[in-house]
Amino acid sequence: MKKIQFADQKQEFNKRPTKISRRSLSRSISQSSTDSYSSAASYTDSSDDETSPRDKQQKNSKGNADFCIKNIKQADFGRREIEIAEQEMPALMALRKRAQGEKPLAGAKIVGCTHITAQTAVLMETLSALGAQCRWAACNIYSTQNEVAAALAEGGFSVFAWKGESEDDFWWCIDRCVNVEGWQPNMILDDGGDLTHWIYKKYPNMFKKIKGIVEESVTGVHRLYQLSKAGKLCVPAMNVNDSVTKQKFDNLYCCRESILDGLKRTTDVMFGGKQVVVCGYGEVGKGCCAALKAMGSIVYVTEIDPICALQACMDGFRLVKLNEVIRQVDIVITCTGNKNVVVREYMDRMKNGCIVCNMGHSNTEIDVASLRTPELTWERVRSQVDHVIWPDGKRIVLLAEGRLLNLSCSTVPTFVLSITATTQALALIELYNAPEGRYKQDVYLLPKKMVSAPTHQRRRLLFLLEFSIVCCCSSVSFIFKKYETVARAFPMEVCFNHKINKIICDFLSHILDFFFFSKL
Repeated sequence: MKKIQFADQKQEFNKRPTKISRRSLSRSISQSSTDSYSSAASYTDSSDDETSPRDKQQKNSKGNADFCIKNIKQADFGRREIEIAEQEMPALMALRKRAQGEKPLAGAKIVGCTHITAQTAVLMETLSALGAQCRWAACNIYSTQNEVAAALAEGGFSVFAWKGESEDDFWWCIDRCVNVEGWQPNMILDDGGDLTHWIYKKYPNMFKKIKGIVEESVTGVHRLYQLSKAGKLCVPAMNVNDSVTKQKFDNLYCCRESILDGLKRTTDVMFGGKQVVVCGYGEVGKGCCAALKAMGSIVYVTEIDPICALQACMDGFRLVKLNEVIRQVDIVITCTGNKNVVVREYMDRMKNGCIVCNMGHSNTEIDVASLRTPELTWERVRSQVDHVIWPDGKRIVLLAEGRLLNLSCSTVPTFVLSITATTQALALIELYNAPEGRYKQDVYLLPKKMVSAPTHQRRRLLFLLEFSIVCCCSSVSFIFKKYETVARAFPMEVCFNHKINKIICDFLSHILDFFFFSKL
């Protein structure tokens, strides 16, 4: 079969990476490791050092060498990024400040596999402050910010990740986190299910001491449900992805802001007057549509769910079938999480210059494999931007090779991630401290299980969660008189302000009460 080449680089797409070119040509075939990619704003993206970190001997300032990263010398820069992120993550910082005295995770040994960014670093340092020991790998071969990994390694964390890992590097890093003499994890924090899969496949006996799994992504949650259905899930698991605090905040507001950022950074496109079709009107699709409409774009929506379709109509968007508008639209955005939403047939009919990108979790929404054929030419324009050229000269602009646009080509809002990270921390606390028998070998939703806990523990968790959300919305440390009784159970100082943001807090209180108690 004829190799597909970049017109400018003259490099074969299917060329097996050599040791020297591993960073630039590596590709992972792991399902979740290719679902989404990192911030394009990483300081080390253009690093000239092509030596594999596996071939380096590095130590931090304290002589510790239990890590594998790109360059430990970038630690100071990474520390400044983490400090900036802390300012935009008030919920997580509030949880750290108020719970670190009690050390609710004392004795916890958490092995994590998530995107290693400044926001994740704040989460890791919070877990450490609450008493946990952490070892971490990246859930994605492109998601690591090298300078942040360096800062974590300098701070004593065992981090095994760098931007541009090969497939072999990816699994090697996970194995180094798990397989270490004298240290065995008792909690798992996963994003995509690769870490859980690796332990299940290589070290199944470890599950005898693992108390639970906290999973963030759609892909990972599906894997957990498959294990549960087959009777192979060995420990309780928390489904953070479908929790209210992630769905209603992270999925909606994060995508509403980052979609524009990703498109602007990669294409410099003007949105006013552009015709855009958004495939899917879930929380991600709602955010994308709202942002594009506000910028003056003409937005069409495709949706198979009747409720979501009705919502799109009520919000003023025109419902269409993709084949009705595919010839005329300027931008195609997928937000469904399904497979082969935009197939070769549709791309053959797109007009010249059409921008195609994905905002859903899976990288299979756009059938990119069908474009890797001899008659089409791939031209690399810039990082994460490819022109796919047809024999007649028509070209489409493919962003991030069909992978998650915002994490690949731009950044995501730190502020809203504070809520998701706090939810992850609370899920770890709940699973780790739950008495034996409360949770079976099944997958649970965090809010519902909060309600089923004993009264004092339920009120404690609800207080922390409400306090975290209030901090995110108002950026001040306060809570109302309404929670004074609950607050007295905590060894902390709480400042009550009865006037500032009272309306916001009451509203959030009613929302939380509805979601937590209405379905009992």
